Amino acid sequence: MTTIGIIGAGHIGSQVARAAIGVGYDVVISNSRGPETLADLVADLGPKARAATTEEAAAAGDFVVVTVPLKNYEQVPVEPLAGKIVIDTNNYYFERDGHIPALDNGLDTVSGMLQRHLPTSKVAKGFNHIMAKDITTDGFPSGSPERRALATSSDFEEAAELVQRLYDELGFDTVNVGPLADSWRVERDQPAYVVRQNTSELVENLTKAKRAGAGG
Repeated sequence: MTTIGIIGAGHIGSQVARAAIGVGYDVVISNSRGPETLADLVADLGPKARAATTEEAAAAGDFVVVTVPLKNYEQVPVEPLAGKIVIDTNNYYFERDGHIPALDNGLDTVSGMLQRHLPTSKVAKGFNHIMAKDITTDGFPSGSPERRALATSSDFEEAAELVQRLYDELGFDTVNVGPLADSWRVERDQPAYVVRQNTSELVENLTKAKRAGAGG
């Protein structure tokens, strides 16, 4: 069975771990404070989870979810992620991360920054515009009228396809936004951000997105 490495054990990381274990994945999860601080979480997640260092989680994952504060993205290890698909859940909160002019002015994207930091990896955006608690509760079987849609974005087709498969396994439809240069459309304060929407509603919200400082 596939192993998912998770770098970051906060709300999103722990909920992705819980949901993935629920559909059969093994999980190796890490945080910045060391694996010993994750004992309670791993005990709650059960025998398909184990705690590790960030480097160990990166190395162990067949693919890896990075879910750390944006201000810390350059601490994500590069070498253990070489050749791997990396799912980036991050969002930019200037209140937490400090102002980043390229993002304030609509000249860059959150996941584009991570892709440049990980030049030998294949980054895809995922799980960034859903509340953490909804990851384990909002999934529905394929074809269900209640099925919620989530977006992904990547410069690599195989990375976007992996996110789509994972979304489907967890009970969500997918809309592929396109390359990372367009991933701003599901970032903070856009119409598609953390609202429950089906596929057609998500597509419509993507068209309504307006980019800060760049005229939309």
